[in-house]
Amino acid sequence: MAQNVAFIGLGVMGYPMAGHLAKAGHSVTIYNRSSEKAQNWLNEYSGTISLSPKEAAQNADFIFICVGNDDDLRQIMTGETGVLAGLTQGNIVVDHTTTSATVALEMALACAEKDVLFYDAPVSGGQAGAQNGLLTIMLGGDESHIDSVKSVVSAYARFSQLLGPVGSGQLAKMMNQICIAGIVQGLAEALHFGLNAGLDCAAVIEVISKGAAQSWQMENRHQTMLKGEYDFGFAVDWMRKDLDIALQEAKQNGSTLPLTALVDQFYAEVQKSGGKRWDTSSLLARLQK
Repeated sequence: MAQNVAFIGLGVMGYPMAGHLAKAGHSVTIYNRSSEKAQNWLNEYSGTISLSPKEAAQNADFIFICVGNDDDLRQIMTGETGVLAGLTQGNIVVDHTTTSATVALEMALACAEKDVLFYDAPVSGGQAGAQNGLLTIMLGGDESHIDSVKSVVSAYARFSQLLGPVGSGQLAKMMNQICIAGIVQGLAEALHFGLNAGLDCAAVIEVISKGAAQSWQMENRHQTMLKGEYDFGFAVDWMRKDLDIALQEAKQNGSTLPLTALVDQFYAEVQKSGGKRWDTSSLLARLQK
């Protein structure tokens, strides 16, 4: 069923996600801090531009947010022109930003004061997943309206799952990033080893990707890694932001993450060498200096 929805944040992820909502027949109101990007979106899709997050929220039953970090989310949500100022009873806020679980709980409490449900809903699948409508969504929030949330996000998600109360989605995303960090480092070391050994690494990957070593990273990144091309997918700057969130949460819950901490420092080296906007597979570049 078509819904009145707002989408706030038209970055590399939000832009196509909002587009999928429009193509699915929903009535979409957009807001972006850069008005030029909002106008570009409107030239490509059907919808309405709002001048503030508050105005966008006033026109929608579902409010979707996809911004950069905790501070960005607070800025969008609070203040005289923030989302909270435009909410009315019965609205549902779905935040796709990757944030701390702490800020998710903070925003959920603020929404609850207006009798509004808040779901933290970080995504996995990268820019390609957003463009192709094949994201995976990790949800935290109330069970009562989860079916309606999953129905709307199906416009750009191949799978979504409620994992527990508010904050659970963000904690799950931390697990996701912990896994990716270790997998990419392992792939980078394997390719580094193979190149030094004089092997045809593309041929080797064709073989081992059919066995227990197979991963999404191996299937989708080994060719560009071997070419030294790192302009695909999730940027190192954003990965370090996510890993910092995970490492901070680990301190609070008593988890020991030695591999994650080590790979985070490897990414810091990539940043220092000029790779801030390279994708996460650039760990190989650090080894192939």
